[in-house]
Amino acid sequence: MAATSKAEAVRSAGGLMFDRVTAGWDVVVLTADGGDPRSLRILGARSLDLDIALACRFNGIRPQVIAVDAGLCDADPRVRGRLLKALEEGGCEVRICGGHRTAPAVSGTLRHRLSAAARAFKAQALAAVATSETGGIEEVFQKGDLFHHSKSA
Repeated sequence: MAATSKAEAVRSAGGLMFDRVTAGWDVVVLTADGGDPRSLRILGARSLDLDIALACRFNGIRPQVIAVDAGLCDADPRVRGRLLKALEEGGCEVRICGGHRTAPAVSGTLRHRLSAAARAFKAQALAAVATSETGGIEEVFQKGDLFHHSKSA
């Protein structure tokens, strides 16, 4: 996942991250905000610096899912370029979260229903980033292919 901040990553996809980690996935969150990675560790995710990750050449296992904060896509051309390249190459699921990117068509929306454990751990992670939010029972994402079509149109 790439997000503007650790807090935004937890808010928009904390439950999905936790559920994927408990299913055996390796979850990495890229942010440029530095600071305490405790909220992500609560969810079982690793934190890496966005700028360092974007400066590295990619030579390795390709991710199965990429989740990107909509605000970061809009603000950082490097992130947008990498996302569009991943969409063109195919082979991975892309989810856009946060911001005001709500797909008009139901078919463009992906919903992740959080497990009971994910809800509990997300609540703790939200507390660690000092927000009064408690989370919900599902997280909503936009399919990446809709983002791809809107940027190439």
